[in-house]
Amino acid sequence: MTAVPQVSAIPVVGLPEIVAGDDLGALIAGQCEANGSALLDGDLVVVAQKVVSKAEGAVRVIADQMPTAQVLELAGMLGKDPRIVQIVMDQSKRVVRAVPGVLIVETVHGFICANAGVDQSNIEDEGIVTILPVDSDRSARVIRDELRDLTGYEVGVLVSDTFNRPWREGSTNVAIGVAGFDPISDLRGSIDDFDREMTTSMVSLADEVASTAQLVMGESGRVPVAIVRGIAWNSGEYSAARLLRPAERDLFR
Repeated sequence: MTAVPQVSAIPVVGLPEIVAGDDLGALIAGQCEANGSALLDGDLVVVAQKVVSKAEGAVRVIADQMPTAQVLELAGMLGKDPRIVQIVMDQSKRVVRAVPGVLIVETVHGFICANAGVDQSNIEDEGIVTILPVDSDRSARVIRDELRDLTGYEVGVLVSDTFNRPWREGSTNVAIGVAGFDPISDLRGSIDDFDREMTTSMVSLADEVASTAQLVMGESGRVPVAIVRGIAWNSGEYSAARLLRPAERDLFR
C-alpha cells in the first residue's frame, strides 16, 4: 500500500507591515526562525500577492487617475468608481464579462479574474490600491533564491492570490507565480489501482498548495505567508503560465 503523506500548513505569524523596498526573503526566513518553525528542505512557501505588491511598489494612487470617456461609460454601467475602473483596464487585455457590480477581465498576465486583481483590502491608505506584480514568477524566484541562500535548503515558492471560480460560489487561493517546482503534477501514463492507465490526469499542484495555505493564512492580511510541508514535488524552473489553458483549447472562449 502506498504511504499517505502527512501534510501540514504552518502560518508565519508576526511579520511586520510590509512597505515598499522590504526584503521579503530575509523577513520570512527570520520570522520562521523566531517562531520556532525554521524552513526545512522540501518546504513550499506560499506568499500572498498583496505583500509582494507592497514590497515591489506595485500600487496606484486613486486620485492620480484620469478616466477615459470609454472607462467613464463602463464605470457608469458597473456602478463603480471610474478611477479604479481605469486602473483595472490599464492592467487588462480584454473585458470578459461586465454587468452591474461585476467586472471580469483577462489581465495582461493572462489571468481571468475580477477587477484584474486590483484591490483596496488590507491597505492602510484608503487612497491607494495594489495591482498584481509585473512578473509574479520573477517575484517568487527572488524570494526563493534568498531563502535558499539564507537557509541552505531547497524550497519552492509560490505567490498566491484569491480568485473566484466560474460556476462555483466562493473564492479560493490560486498560484499566480512559482519558483523552484513544477506547478502541475502530470499523472498521464501512470497506472491506477486497478491497472488502468491514466490518460488525462493533470493535478494543479500549485493551486492545491495555495488553497491549503489559505486555511491558515485567512483573509485578514495578518498572516500573509505560510509553509506547506510534506508534499512531494518536482524541482525545476517553471512558470505559473503553465497553469493557464491556451485559447485554442478553451471551450468557453
